[in-house]
Amino acid sequence: MIVLQTDHINNKRITNHFAKGCNGKIINIKDYVFDIEDTVSSYGILRGTGNIFKKSNNFYYIDHGYLSASKRSFNKDKTMFKDFDGYFRVVHNDLIGFKTNKKDKSRLEKLNIDFKKKRIAGEYIILSEPSAYMVKYFNLTNWVKTTIEEIQRYTDRKIFLHNKTSKIPLDLLLDKAWAFVSFQSTAGFKAMTSGVPAHFTYESLKNINSIEEIENGKIDKDIFVSLSYNQWTLKEFESGEAWEYISKD
Repeated sequence: MIVLQTDHINNKRITNHFAKGCNGKIINIKDYVFDIEDTVSSYGILRGTGNIFKKSNNFYYIDHGYLSASKRSFNKDKTMFKDFDGYFRVVHNDLIGFKTNKKDKSRLEKLNIDFKKKRIAGEYIILSEPSAYMVKYFNLTNWVKTTIEEIQRYTDRKIFLHNKTSKIPLDLLLDKAWAFVSFQSTAGFKAMTSGVPAHFTYESLKNINSIEEIENGKIDKDIFVSLSYNQWTLKEFESGEAWEYISKD
């Protein structure tokens, strides 16, 4: 495993833990010469890592957890960690997508998530705007406009546009929301724990709920059982526990 490291402090900290646990070889991305035969991993898609992932046939992508992630604050397009005590997701050959398999529920129970009952009424649909980085990486220039048009084909409910820097917190909006729509936002999983069905346009997540299902979205708890095995703490990275499971899955 080649663990690509950038000069950013967060990338260095997270990849150091991951490399130790998987016995990986750390290479600064400035010194890395791409080889299609390499198995690579890194945290995030900035500073060149995303370009490597696009070309790679075999990679492990690390980012903020689907659930119980480390506490963060947002300033424009910058994300600042308040701590590193939460979970980080590890996805094979994708950025978000994961396989829904029947697994033991013990790891999900460890997260101690308070699942709310599915919403039976709501005033509006939350449309989560992708970050500038995701817009550029996935070429989503007209995503908001086209997604609004698609939503309006299936419902006449109000649409509330929201992003990481919105003044109204997501938790407050979820109180009266009917559904949550995004390209691939992990906030969609938070919405589902709050009883609000999440709908995605990212191909590998449409099986959770697509926009066509905006009026009858479901919340499948088996999804969260699978999610729990795709995310790990830094301690679990470093101990090798995470890699032992990931490499066998």
